[in-house]
Formats: sequence, C-alpha cells, structure tokens
Amino acid sequence: MKWVWVLAFVAPACTVPYNTTAGSAGDGGHCALQHGTLGTEVLLRCPAAAGGPAEWRRGGTVLGTYPAPGLALPNASLAHEGHYSCHHPGTGETWATVCLRLGYPPALPAVECWAISYPQAVNCSWVLAPEPLLDTDFVATYRHSSWGATETGECVRTGPRSCSFGDVQMFSLIPYVVNVTAVNPLGAASRLLPFLLENIIKPDPPEDLRVSPIPGETKKLLLEWSPPASWPFPEYFPLKYRIRYTQEEGSVTKTIGPYEQTSYTLTGVRPGTLHHIQVAAKDFTDSGEFSAWSLPASGTPWMEP
Repeated sequence: MKWVWVLAFVAPACTVPYNTTAGSAGDGGHCALQHGTLGTEVLLRCPAAAGGPAEWRRGGTVLGTYPAPGLALPNASLAHEGHYSCHHPGTGETWATVCLRLGYPPALPAVECWAISYPQAVNCSWVLAPEPLLDTDFVATYRHSSWGATETGECVRTGPRSCSFGDVQMFSLIPYVVNVTAVNPLGAASRLLPFLLENIIKPDPPEDLRVSPIPGETKKLLLEWSPPASWPFPEYFPLKYRIRYTQEEGSVTKTIGPYEQTSYTLTGVRPGTLHHIQVAAKDFTDSGEFSAWSLPASGTPWMEP
C-alpha cells in the first residue's frame, strides 16, 4: 500500500518584477531582465522617467508615449516576449531597455519514489504541470528518523527531474520523507512525500525474455527470462513473476502467476499459432508493486515437419 499523505507548500508569485542584467539589447546597452506571468497584466517600468511620460519601443517599432508608471501589457502572451526600450519623448534618448520573459510560477511537483534496486537505493522523479516555461531550479532532500536522531541528506540528482539516495534502513516503521522544491523567478513550490521503504519496492521489468518451442510438443511453449539487472541481490531478495500472453490476431489476453522461478512451460496453447508473451516482477514477500511489463517476445509451438 502506498502512502497518500502529501504535504505541499506554494510560495506566492512575486508581485514585484524579478529583474537582473541580461546581455546586449540591440539598442547599444544592456537590458534589464524582467519576468512576468502569462495571462496576467505585466507592467514594464521606466525609472528614468521620474514619474513622467516615456516613449516605448519594441525593436525598431514605436509603440507610443505612455504616462507613469509604465507600459502595461494586459493578458500577456508569449507573443509579448522580447526587447522593449523606453526613451525621452522629445529627444528619443534611450533611458532603459527591458528583456521580457513570460511563464508561470512553479506548480506543485508531482513526485514519485520507488525502490527499484532494493535495498540499496531509492529513486525519485517529478513533473510539473503546467510547464513553467522559465528556467526552474530544483532542490531535492530527504530525512529519516531512527533511534531518536534525524538523518537528513541530499537526494543526488540523476537527471533534470530525478534523484537518488542510498544507505537506506530496511524494515523501519518510521517513514522517509522526500522534499522536492521547484524555484524560478516567479515563485517556489514544495512537495513532501512520505513513505515506508518496503511500500515503494517496484522492480524494473524482467529482461532477456525468450520464447522457445519444445520438440515434440505442439501445445507447449518454453518461457525463460532473467531478473532485472538493477535488482542487486536476487539470491537474497528473490522475485516472483506473473505472465501475460495472447495469440496473434487480437485474442483475449490471459494473465497467470505469480511463479517463483525464471522459466515456465506454457501449456494448452493453440498449435501452429504465434503467441506474444510478457513478464512482470514483484518482491517475493509481496511488498510494494509489480514492475511494468517486460518487452514482448513471441513464439510458435513446435510443428511436425
């Protein structure tokens, strides 16, 4: 059974534009990088106007002269992204240049953690929906209490949105808690995912599935496979397997098992018919969940010459 208790934290989006210095703006100077939220009104300010009007341009196009506090872009869309500049309304002197980037504050990360190489490590991954469309950083950590002390550590990044940590404690009745925080210029959001280690065991799919005819047997197929390479100690932490198969031409899929061995003789199959086979694995003690199905393999029973 997976834990369903989830804690979340969302920081409010910045109400003051997030500014920094970007590269050359094409008007002879550097532009101030400003971020805004899609679908909202974004205000581009011109501090050099000192409360007075300013002429605004986008690229070489004059947009018009606007009073303080600046140029408002209602219902901002991706079409509004780009370089803007404000100028003296009389002389055309360039006062400032703004590089506008638009997106969303981070949504709550949807986090999943699985022990695919039990008991060596925990692997976590996450997604954001909607995509923020802005550069977003992630901080992933974990904590676990044992014997009155709390252990905290980094969940080491293994990809842009995944991480892993090891040295885990088996059979602990105190949950591990993984914290993933997403941060970008418009805000931050954090998700806490608690779990017991044995509840998140989920092996990778079995590998090297082979389907072979058995000489002299017209209604049998020999199935053989290997444990996933990511499962480190199959001799000490054995797996059990279930099998699903179907005949060619879209017949009903049948699922059988689980079985403890890494081979199985499938009986009662239709002679001379191609069969498609897949295998899934689960911890022998029934902890956690079954793996995804393996890549399919196919075979036809032995036929008389």
